[in-house]
Parts: sequence; C-alpha cells; structure tokens
Amino acid sequence: MITKVNKSIIIFCIFAFGFLLSNLVRSITATLTPVLTYEFDLTAGNLGLLAGGYFIGFSIMQVPIGLLLDKFGPKKVVGYFLIIALVGTISFALAKSFSGLLVSRIFIGIGVSACMMGPLTGYRVWFAEKYQQRANSWMLMVANIGFVSSTLPVQILLPYIGWRWIFILIATLILISIILIFLFTPNWEQTENSTIDAEKKGLAQIWKNKFFISLVPLAFINYGGIQAIQTLWAGPWMLNITGYSPFQSATGLFWINVTMLASYFLWGYILPKLSDYGISSIKLIKFGLPISYFVFFLIIFLGTKAGALLFAIYIMTSIVISLTQPAIALNFSQSLAGKSLTSYNVFIHSGTFFMQWGIGLFIDLFNSKGFDILSSYRISFSIFLILCILSYIFFIYLNKNND
Repeated sequence: MITKVNKSIIIFCIFAFGFLLSNLVRSITATLTPVLTYEFDLTAGNLGLLAGGYFIGFSIMQVPIGLLLDKFGPKKVVGYFLIIALVGTISFALAKSFSGLLVSRIFIGIGVSACMMGPLTGYRVWFAEKYQQRANSWMLMVANIGFVSSTLPVQILLPYIGWRWIFILIATLILISIILIFLFTPNWEQTENSTIDAEKKGLAQIWKNKFFISLVPLAFINYGGIQAIQTLWAGPWMLNITGYSPFQSATGLFWINVTMLASYFLWGYILPKLSDYGISSIKLIKFGLPISYFVFFLIIFLGTKAGALLFAIYIMTSIVISLTQPAIALNFSQSLAGKSLTSYNVFIHSGTFFMQWGIGLFIDLFNSKGFDILSSYRISFSIFLILCILSYIFFIYLNKNND
C-alpha cells in the first residue's frame, strides 16, 4: 500500500489526466452536434449511434480489461491501450464519412476502456480502504473536467481551427499522457499465480453474486442513461426544445459539467465522514435516486422551459449512483478488484450506448409518425424515466434487508 502522500498525488494526477482526456473525447459530440450534423447530414439516430460508438468499443473490452488489469496492472494496460486511442483520435480527425467517424469512435472507446477501471484497480491495492470512495469521487470530478473541456473551450476553438484540428490537439495530449504513465506510475506486483481456471471461477463468482445482480439493471439503464443525457442528449434538447443557439447550448453544457465537477469534489470530501457516521452507500442510493427521477420528470413536464439549470440539477441529484462502483469493488476481494469493476462497467457503458442510440431512435420514430419535435423528445425521455424507476425497484427488492 502506498503511504507517501506526494507519491500518491503524482500517481493520482497522472491517471486522472488520462481519464480527463477519455471523457473529453467521450462527450465532445454533444458540442459538435451542429457542425457534424451539417457536414455529414446526420439524423437523431445517426447522432446517437455516433456518440454511442465510443461505448461499443468501451463496453466490449471491459471483461478482457479486468483480466488484464489483475494480471499486468494499470501501468501496462492503460498505457498500451491509450496507443489505440491515439490512433482512433487521429483517424477521427481524418474521417471523410459517417462510417469513418463511427469506426474511429469505436477504436477510441477501446483505447480508453481502462482509463477509469485501471486506476481504480490500482487504488484498491495502493490506497487505504476509507479513501477509496474519495478517490472514486475525485476521479469522477476529473471526468467532469473532461466534460467541461468539451463544451465552451471546444466551441471557442471551433471557428479558429475547426473540429478536425481539435482532434489532432487531443491526440497530442493523449501521447503526453502515455509517456507520463510509462515513466512515473508503479509497476504491478502479483501476489498470487493467475490461471485461466482461476480467472473463470472469479468471473463466475462475480456474475452470480446477489449484490452484483441487483445493480445490473441500475447500471445498464439508470447509470448508462445519466451518462447518455449528460454527454449527448442535454445538448440537442437545449438546441431543439429550449431554443438555445449552439453557443448557448455549449455554455449550458459547460455549467452543467462545472456543477458536476464541484459536486464530485464535495462528494469525495464528505463520503469518508458519512461512512464514519454509519451511513452506507446502499442507504444513500436508496434515498437519493428518487430525487433525480422527480427532477427528470420536471424536465419532461416543463418542455421548452427546461434548460441548462434543470439538467444541472438532474445530473447533480444523480451523483449517488456513482457509489455503486466502489461498493462493487469493496464487495469482493482485492484479487477480484479489476474483474469486478470492469464486469460492472460492461453494463454501465453498454447501457450508455443503448440509451444514447435508443433515445435518438425513439425521437426519430415518433417524429416520423407525425408527432412534433417536443412531443417526440418528451415521449422518448418518458420511456427512459419509466425504465429507470423499474431498475430502481429491482435494486430495492434485492437489497431490502441491506443498509
């Protein structure tokens, strides 16, 4: 376990930088919606598929990443996979068609697929248990720095260098991240022999666990959907429903993500204190999530009057769902840390893909059936909300005796 504060901070900052970049490329499509839609003639379904392409690549790699992390550690896995992200980012910058953009997004998703779970696997071994929830929350705070970077800064740069050169700039930053990881992060020390049979048994142990099962629908629908709204659909809603200009929409996304950044910082600070008072993660999830459902209902109900402020409140009140990740890791032994986290991540990020794409498909479907754009968005968002509530009821039922 790492005890020196300065060394811990350096390790955290290096991995956080890579994670920041992964979230920048993940959410940048929301800001680039107008220019990409114009240049490539995208429908809402195309836009959802393009944004979700990242999550296709991300989710298909989670189980393999878990096996690799437990065996080789964050340094090698995150570092080498970021090379794939580097290639995908350059490819996106050079793409001439929708299919080229989509394939590049998939490769970017594959390349950054270890940027969160890699560090969390390391923290499970390197950091004291009481600080793991704080490290998780502050990594999510860093994610929101990435989200913030994808909004106004991108919108401001866009007229000067264009979206293609923005991706070249991001590729340069990814290269710097790779160099820092290989130079300054710890090597991985295996404490036990890893065999294929042991790995399979470990996965079976995780996927059959009652607590893990209780969180699967919540991860796929609720957690995935929150990310779909934050990294994509909040932008088009503000453009098409609230009536924002592209710059106003980017500004709205900026403040949504600044709000989340501050929320995660404070959340990470107070979580160990709440734990000292005996307030468990499960209790916080049980009582916190319904608040977010009410706020999302208000967005649907208010329609054209629902802008950036309500979306910021919705994302902020959804923060309790982030507790599910450290709860999963702490539910299993250290030897299963990587596999448990990445197994759970499969559902979060595949859910984000299907929620992003599905919301877009439903918007197109109802619009083609004669509904106006407001009604199409409202119906699509309502379907998502109902699914969230059902996943929450399933979680409550399986954890009715747990606090």
